Amino acid sequence: MPEHKVATQEEFQAAREELLAEEKALTRRGDELARKRRELPWVPVEKDYGFETEAGTKSLADLFDGRSQLLIYHFMFGPPYEAGCPVCSSIADTLDPQVVHLKARDVTLICSSRAPIDKLLAYRERMGWSFGWVSTVGSDFHRDLGFLYSEEELRPFLDGEIPPTVSQMAEASGTNVLGYVTEGPGLSAYALSDGTVYRTYVTTARGLEPAMAYYGLLDRTPLGRHEEGEQTHWLRRHDEYGKT
Repeated sequence: MPEHKVATQEEFQAAREELLAEEKALTRRGDELARKRRELPWVPVEKDYGFETEAGTKSLADLFDGRSQLLIYHFMFGPPYEAGCPVCSSIADTLDPQVVHLKARDVTLICSSRAPIDKLLAYRERMGWSFGWVSTVGSDFHRDLGFLYSEEELRPFLDGEIPPTVSQMAEASGTNVLGYVTEGPGLSAYALSDGTVYRTYVTTARGLEPAMAYYGLLDRTPLGRHEEGEQTHWLRRHDEYGKT
């Protein structure tokens, strides 16, 4: 544990109240951004996407499962993967228990990947999840949203120095670097109104942090995320911690 400033309770309370004012301002700013997010224009989804599910082939409208809102987490699990991305798996750990609560608010939450449906369902069973998971085999769904890249697009990255974390995650997923970074994570939101599906929101990168609950908790610990300078990522699948 590094050295840190030590103070009296009174000094701590004064500093805490000063920080609390900033935290409240950030909360209010978050509320404002949430409002603006809801006010984004909707885009009709005109392409006829098909999805393979455990109940057969379905359309995007079918995936709403009787509700008017749909959230899809784009899980990095490409056709050559032998297992899901460890980071996406940690996100799925957070998402899975939320499904029942979101249903109560007229929202269906599922995951979408490009691997064959049988491979996805087998991995879901291993991880102990129960959310709906669909395969986009033969569909441009991920590509159209910006979560699938060609080798040509990735060439500048592939020709450079590959970060150790990327090689680590590729190996953990049972594929090579190209196979791994071809996929990208993301979250997209949809509304179903009068038979028309509308895309209402898309995000990726740090926009996914609300689905990474452990980071919000780590941000409140004495050492925080404590990732600076690490050459490999600390995240593992939940059944792999403690393994060498």
